[in-house]
Amino acid sequence: MNHKKTIPPKLAQKFLHCFLKEELAEEVEGDLEEQFYSRLEESSLWKTKLNYWYEVINYLRPFSIKNLESPIRPHFAMFNNYFLIGWRSLLKQKVYSLIKIGGFSIGIAACLLIFLFIREDLSYDRYYQNGDRIYRIFRESSFNGESGKGAHFPSPFAAALLEEIPEIEQAGRYNSSYMFGAGSNEVRRADQQESSHEDRITFADQSLLEILQTPFIYGNPKSALADPDGIVITKSKADKYFPDENPIGKILIFNNDDSNQFKVSGVIKDFPSTSHFQFDFLISLAEREFYTGELTNWKNDNYITYIVVKPGTNIVDLEDKFSLLIDKYFLPPRLEAGSQESINWVKSFHFGLQPVKDIHLNVDEVGDNLAHGDIRFIWLFGAIASFILIIACINFINLSTARSANRAREVGLRKVVGSNRSGLVKQFLTESILFSFLAVLLGSLLAALFLPYFNTLLGKSLTFPILEWWFMPILIAGTLIIGIIAGIYPSFYLSSFQPINVLKGNVSRGTQKSTLRSSLVVFQFTVSIILIIGTLIINKQMDYILHKKLGFEKDQVIVIQGTHTLENKLEVFKNELVNLPEVESVSISSFLPVEGFRTNNGGWLKEGMQEDDAVSGQHWSVDRDYIETLGLKIKQGRDFHKEVTTDSQSVIINESLAKQLNFEHPIGEQISDWSGKWIIIGVVEDFHFESMKQAIRPLGMYLKPSVKTVSVKVITAEMPVMIQELESLWKEFSPNQAFRYTFLDLHYEKMYQDVERIGTMFSVFALLAIVVACLGLFALSSFLVEQRAKEISIRLILGASISSIFRLLTHNFVVLVFISILIAVPIALLMMQKWLEDYAYRITIGVDTFLLAGFIAVFIALSTISYQSIKASLVNPVKNLKSE
Repeated sequence: MNHKKTIPPKLAQKFLHCFLKEELAEEVEGDLEEQFYSRLEESSLWKTKLNYWYEVINYLRPFSIKNLESPIRPHFAMFNNYFLIGWRSLLKQKVYSLIKIGGFSIGIAACLLIFLFIREDLSYDRYYQNGDRIYRIFRESSFNGESGKGAHFPSPFAAALLEEIPEIEQAGRYNSSYMFGAGSNEVRRADQQESSHEDRITFADQSLLEILQTPFIYGNPKSALADPDGIVITKSKADKYFPDENPIGKILIFNNDDSNQFKVSGVIKDFPSTSHFQFDFLISLAEREFYTGELTNWKNDNYITYIVVKPGTNIVDLEDKFSLLIDKYFLPPRLEAGSQESINWVKSFHFGLQPVKDIHLNVDEVGDNLAHGDIRFIWLFGAIASFILIIACINFINLSTARSANRAREVGLRKVVGSNRSGLVKQFLTESILFSFLAVLLGSLLAALFLPYFNTLLGKSLTFPILEWWFMPILIAGTLIIGIIAGIYPSFYLSSFQPINVLKGNVSRGTQKSTLRSSLVVFQFTVSIILIIGTLIINKQMDYILHKKLGFEKDQVIVIQGTHTLENKLEVFKNELVNLPEVESVSISSFLPVEGFRTNNGGWLKEGMQEDDAVSGQHWSVDRDYIETLGLKIKQGRDFHKEVTTDSQSVIINESLAKQLNFEHPIGEQISDWSGKWIIIGVVEDFHFESMKQAIRPLGMYLKPSVKTVSVKVITAEMPVMIQELESLWKEFSPNQAFRYTFLDLHYEKMYQDVERIGTMFSVFALLAIVVACLGLFALSSFLVEQRAKEISIRLILGASISSIFRLLTHNFVVLVFISILIAVPIALLMMQKWLEDYAYRITIGVDTFLLAGFIAVFIALSTISYQSIKASLVNPVKNLKSE
């Protein structure tokens, strides 16, 4: 048998070399190889190799094993010693160690919470396999000198894209307009009577499901929305309406209308929380026309369109190609209508492509009626988190140097017995990393503990990522980086002490330079004062918004929703409500002066006015009791009257519309819109029906049905009893539909939840910054008292009073705080003026705000310093002078 090519197992040979002494290696390896070939003649190959492994392992004996000492071991012992010294130092100075770790942990907890918030906002729509090729189309245009961006396009737009532009692989649309039945509806199974309210309903193309890569649980992903009566629902809604069963083929009925029913053709997984597309019901757009001729109409824009481009497509060149569609499709119907204003508008079109991952933050500010994040919040809170962490690092530095005298003798003795400066730097850096580790551990626990409150504050559902693969590496890296950054200055500072000075007791005389420490405190308080000023101004603006005269009465108004399902019983229901003794008035209208209800924008014309000069404004459908119910004030003319039949051709306008139409005496004047001509019978005082960020726009109200909402003005203080009465009455008219209501004043407050959240965030982080900054100030006052202990004792012996010692020790700190105020005020003023520019109605920033912020800062600083100053004044002078 030929064994020339057979060799002993290489892995066993490598293992042998790992532990065998070098002087034995050649001899042992030769013996084992000879034995291997000898056995191979008598036994099989695998048994011979197994025996070779046995012989190798058999050499794992003390006489043959290498000396395990390695260059790594002394270093390990050295760092182990450093950690041991650091731990002893931590336990020896418990109070200061607690302050160091506490300040650090507060900063780290704040950073972790803000990091989770930022991470979620930046992670939207990043899970698509071909996400770099998915775009949403938008257009920029100019109308009457005002430019804007919109994402809504005509119904045939998507088909034209596929036909005209070869670089587009897929195109899909959705329509979420309430005018066509999307948005809010009452939904029930066909075999049940009880309806449930649903908000997240839209119409969508089959191709949109494919573009958004929605995972299917039931149904055919390629044809789920191919049928006109098909509807795709999410898993959560399938579990709600069809628990423990396959819902495919089952019927859902909308708004108790048997003619408005859809067959479930697919069930998809719920859209992730990090998706901008949040709908639970997707109704097929196949062959669907919401009005006659819509499929070929290029004048009405109701559809948001997504595309997938082919690989390698140049996006800039593609955006230029969209201009070809203007002349071919958008312009001809405008030319035919002869409206120069509309022609000019279309000619101003410029198309753009928004990557799907950018839709949530919407930096392009494209109008799409979706909820968005705000990149400004990310920058703002990212900066706040960074500043709080920097303040915590400064606090650590000040505390380390403040206790320098306690470590000076240790440093001197170590240098005398042979320690070099690099070794001391390593020791102090190791201690800093130890503090950083404990602070990161405590900060992580604090962040996890306060995360539920943080979620409530932001309206989020963030989770602590303790099990995520990336979390622990980030914490470890953060521990090292923070520890090194915070410890680098104290390490070099403490290791710089000269042994001769230290052992003579002259360490304090070598540490008089306080410019850096003072600068750090100024930075800390500058940031804190900016946050205090921001908090005061935001709270003032919020108070102004909530208490400003609005022009309508929002209190004691109950809004009953979903009343359109009552159909011909709605007027009877209204009459029954009016008969209740606690009810003052009742109005049926879906148009209310708060966000979340219907709006309807269009043009208003007076006689002789050209269409190009139309005044853009709101067109509201109301009933005869609307103005009384909402407490609107008639400035000229009269309200709608039941006895006046001609009021059905009348309109009541607001002061802004009268002004823009240049009416000095508008009563009796005729104006028109797309629906007809109207005689002005009244002018109401301007009232806010949009956010305070916008000026009050022109508005006209006429008598038309708008039946989804009923507003009830009540005069009772027993609101729970009133609600029970209303619910009982509702059950008489609609026993199979849940009673849904809200309060008008709560809806108004919801309009400004983002402002309130910013204000609360500023308050919380301002408090954290102040706490950490005060720890730094405490450190500096401690350092000064320690440095000047003998001087203070001599002054006390010579007759100095406690008040003079207090002034001596606090004067410099108060100066630092005033310097911080001088720096912070102009910065905060510029920042908050920029923020207030978003509001058409805003407060004026007065000097009182800055004076109050300054007073708060000085008061906090003096309160912090007072402890050390008074303590120094009361100490026995002999205690500090007995060594002299």
